[in-house]
Amino acid sequence: MHFVQAKGILSAQNGMNLYRGCTHGCIYCDSRSRCYHMDHDFEDVEVKENAIALLEQAMRRRRSRCMLGTGAMTDPYIPLEEELGYVRQALSLACRYSFGFTLQTKSARVLRDLDLLAAIHEKAKCVVQMTLTTYDEALCRKLEPHVSATRERVEALKRLRDAGIPTVVWLSPILPFINDTEENVLGILGCCAEAEVYGVICFGMGLTLREGNREYFYSQLDRLFPGMKRRYMDTYGMRYEVRSPRHDRLMKLFHSFCADKGIVHDNGRIFAYLHTLEEKESQDQMRLF
Repeated sequence: MHFVQAKGILSAQNGMNLYRGCTHGCIYCDSRSRCYHMDHDFEDVEVKENAIALLEQAMRRRRSRCMLGTGAMTDPYIPLEEELGYVRQALSLACRYSFGFTLQTKSARVLRDLDLLAAIHEKAKCVVQMTLTTYDEALCRKLEPHVSATRERVEALKRLRDAGIPTVVWLSPILPFINDTEENVLGILGCCAEAEVYGVICFGMGLTLREGNREYFYSQLDRLFPGMKRRYMDTYGMRYEVRSPRHDRLMKLFHSFCADKGIVHDNGRIFAYLHTLEEKESQDQMRLF
């Protein structure tokens, strides 16, 4: 890891990256793409040393509270978080100032902060987003070697549910010829139903490949699935959007299952939910009723 002094912390949409880079080793990670201008090795995690101070300054300047977010570029619960605790400090600030918070992760380490997540949700709103890629644990260890196993993530979703914290699942990516099967999709969706998630985000059955992450992904295909890189090259060449040949059938299955189980499956509706902080009635107002 290495430390830098950041000039700012919150994006226009109130998202933040406390860290840049990752050690989870997911073979498909879009954050490796060169368009993000990361000028250091991806596994050499950049730590924004002054991030928490900048966050508090930004929160004090705001005239109204909002939903804060993290995890879009780097999983907030990389092992380094256990040492530095930046995410927990950010959650503490959100709780102190009654801001909402949403985070996206693939790690059951999120349960470490269950107390703060529950406190934030009591005061404002907290939503945990969890990525689920494959129902098969052996395949999970290949695709996402250093993250919590799928079963651990599902158990975390259930613990969050029991604590009254709403959850959203990202069903992605679905890799053509690898995990684009009905068994995989139904297995993941079944877990979502058991955990009573609010919604499932799915942008299609496939993945995207940009310069930077494409090269890494193909090198891992060569290592893990001999002959698969050639199949991808013959099928997709250098395309950005890599869509499963089973896309239409699997998307129909996805929408049908979610509709039947009462799981929100409209991406626009879910993102509106994630970004909207509803004002909660004060205790004084509640007493009037």
